[in-house]
Formats: sequence, C-alpha cells, structure tokens
Amino acid sequence: MSALSAWNRSVVLIGLVLVAATGATAQPVPRAAAAADPDLSRTLATTTRQVTPSVVEIFATTYAPGDGVVARSGDLVSTQRASGSGVIVDSSGFIVTNAHVVRGAQRLRVELAVPADGRSILQTRVRSVAGRVVGIDLETDLAVVKVEEQNLPTLSFGDSDELSAGQLVLAFGSPLGLNNSVSLGVISAVARQLEPESPMIYVQTDASINPGSSGGPLVDVRGRLIGINTLIVSKSGGNDGLGFAAPSNIVRAVVEQIRKFGRVRRGEIGIRAQTITPELAIGLKLPRDYGVILADVLPGSPAAQAGLRPGDLVVSLDGKAMENGRQLHVNLYRRLIGDVIALQVLRDGKTLNVAVAMTERSDPFSGLSQASDPRQHLVPRLGILGVDLDPRIAAMIPVLRVKSGVVVASTAARGIDAREGGLAAGDVVYAVNQKPVGSLGALRAALDEFKSGDAIVLHLERRGELMFLAFTVE
Repeated sequence: MSALSAWNRSVVLIGLVLVAATGATAQPVPRAAAAADPDLSRTLATTTRQVTPSVVEIFATTYAPGDGVVARSGDLVSTQRASGSGVIVDSSGFIVTNAHVVRGAQRLRVELAVPADGRSILQTRVRSVAGRVVGIDLETDLAVVKVEEQNLPTLSFGDSDELSAGQLVLAFGSPLGLNNSVSLGVISAVARQLEPESPMIYVQTDASINPGSSGGPLVDVRGRLIGINTLIVSKSGGNDGLGFAAPSNIVRAVVEQIRKFGRVRRGEIGIRAQTITPELAIGLKLPRDYGVILADVLPGSPAAQAGLRPGDLVVSLDGKAMENGRQLHVNLYRRLIGDVIALQVLRDGKTLNVAVAMTERSDPFSGLSQASDPRQHLVPRLGILGVDLDPRIAAMIPVLRVKSGVVVASTAARGIDAREGGLAAGDVVYAVNQKPVGSLGALRAALDEFKSGDAIVLHLERRGELMFLAFTVE
C-alpha cells in the first residue's frame, strides 16, 4: 500500500501466493537419506505419482491500486494476476486452497492435470477450466473453489492429530510457477502457534515451499492429506526451512462447513482459560501448580448455564488431559456448533463432570467483505475496500461512537493490516486531517488532495475506541 509508512522486521511471515514479477530465489534442500535407501525412494516416487494428479494450479485475476501518477481516475484500479496451488478433495470438482490465493478474485482459472500416456519425462499436460469461489475463511486462510468437472482424482484426508515431529512428509504445489513440484522434508512441530492469542495452529515443516506453493497439499508417505501449505517464515523471502501448513483436521472441518453453509460457523462456550503458573497457584492457594484455570465465565453463556465458574480448574476435555490454557482453546476451536463437550473440573477439592453445548460464535465483521465489490469500493491510497456506514452496515458491526463515515470491509492487495500499523476490518474512518468524510466518495476526494510527501492523519473508531492513524504519502 503506497499510503502507509513502511514496516520493518527482520523476520517476516509470507503468504505463499505468487504474484506476477515476484523475484524470490528457491533454495534446494538435498535429501541424501532418501536417495541412499532404494525402498524409501520407490515409496516416495509411488506416492508422488498418486498425489500429483489431484494437485492443481490456480490463477486469480484481481483488482488492485494502480502505481504512480495516472492520467485518468479509472487507471487508479489496475488488473493484477497471481497464482497459487490447490488440491482436489472431492471428485465432483471441489478444491481446497488458501484464502489469500483467491480473495477478491474476479476471475479464476484452474489448471487440471491431464492423465499421461506413456512415460514421457516432459512436464505433465494440463487443461484449463473456469473456477468459482464457494467460500472463504480468513481466520484459517482457507478457501473452497469449485470447477464444473466430474470424476476428478482426489486426495483423502489424514488425521493431523496423529502426526509427530520427525515424520517424513512431501509438499506439493507450484512454487514460483513451477507446477507439479514436490519436495521432501520432516515435520518440525505438530502444533505451532504463530500468534499468542490465536487458537489457530500449524504443522511446521522443513520441506521446501516457496511463493506459489500456497494451497498445495502437505502429505505423509502414504499420500494422505495432512495439511495445506499456507505460509513461510523467512528473512530472504524464499524458503528458509520454516514452512507452515494448516492441519488436515482443521482443513476438513472448514471444507465441510463451507460446502454446507457457504461460510464457517464457529462454536464457543463463553470462557477465558489461563495456564496455571507456580505464582498463580501460590497466590490463589490452588491445589496444583500446573494445568488450566477458568479466569472468566461469561454471564449467560453455555458455560455459565452448565454451572462452570471462574476459578474452576479444568482437568480434561472429552477425556483428554488439558495441560495449559492454549491447549484448551485450540481443542475447543475445532468443535462444531451443537457439539456437546465433556469437561472434568476441580472445585473446592471436588471433581465435577460438566457437559457444555457449543453455540455459534458471533462475528460482527464477517459480512463486511461480502458487501463490497473491488471495482466500486476500492480506496487505492489506503489499500482498502470500504463501504459507507449506513443503518444496514451499522447493524452488522458494534459501532459505538461514530455515526457516519467509511467502514473498512477488508484490506486490498498490498494493503497493510492492523498488525503492521495499518487499518483493520471494521474500522470506521470519519475524518481526514480533521475534515469529516461521511461517504466513500468524500474519503476518496479528501485523499486525492494530497501529494507525495504530505502527512495524512485518519481519525477512526476501532472496536469502540477512537484513535489516530498517521502516515506519509509516498
């Protein structure tokens, strides 16, 4: 995004979508052990032949802010093309990929492998078909795409809960546009959490994945889908051996819900769990200095209705011992609406068994992106899609202070999100350098008055609080 100030960090998280003109350099990872074991090499080759037909390459055409000075206002929006990978999970044409591969796409083209005749060493032939987005889940960065084809080769799901560090895995996809690529590695960690407060976990692997690998499958040596390649941590922009895939059990739940509802409906029971530390145990005079304590039980929530209280110590969930607060939240994250979970808790020296039903988690921002069209709602200088704050939109989000302005529906291509000092979905911009802006047109007009080097200060509301956001126009 050209408007916001640069954000620097020595290690960056990179969504692996390949945009035209990307210049990352791939670093090959030698695997001498596999080559030295003929039986293992044959197994990996067989698995590769079985998996490759179900892997696709996805080309997305989106609208993005134009670069530099333009002669016409229509040129502020440019066409951008990007590519990523995907995997067929249903023979009737359902494909799972990453949300960032297809988000905001106006057109999708999917390249399917054509069964090969003979044993040519040349690149597998492909055929191109149109695709459409069935649904997107930004929280897990997963999406489902549909092509109107039948009897397609599919990949079956494995159980990501059975994974262990050191296990051999294969990563498939189209890194840097090189389709039908496969790399070998091991699982480095089975439940890596990248953001402290996020219940989303990843399978970490050192299998070589790069921009363009997004949405491709991570499989075990039996060819079962155990994850969807999602991002890398890198200093160089290319593979540094730190790749992360969404676990297959989460992927399967997301796919099933998107196919059924068109979106993901998440459950909750209304608790805030914390890990017990020795200091916490001493201060609260707890009977144990490890495990999980409920710091909060929301009034009227399913947990409260089931009789749970703040201060309860959670021993297990569905018979599985709970060792820390994060583990409890991660396990609840995968439960579906209507599921009844069994919690065993300690209270006043007594063991209680409590059954709690999952109810749908409210998400006031989920409908915003559906209300915006990149061709009409793009604000190029902010790198956002915005919509006017009208009564219908106000009913969707918890606006408390601002009565008119522009609501950020989502960050557009090259936009910087709130974690990087930018805007976030649900923000309401109502003034630019103290000048009120009550509509999308007024916001664009106010921003157009500034030239390179000018300072801009947005006054906005974020989740009930007013704040300033300042940057310099590039």
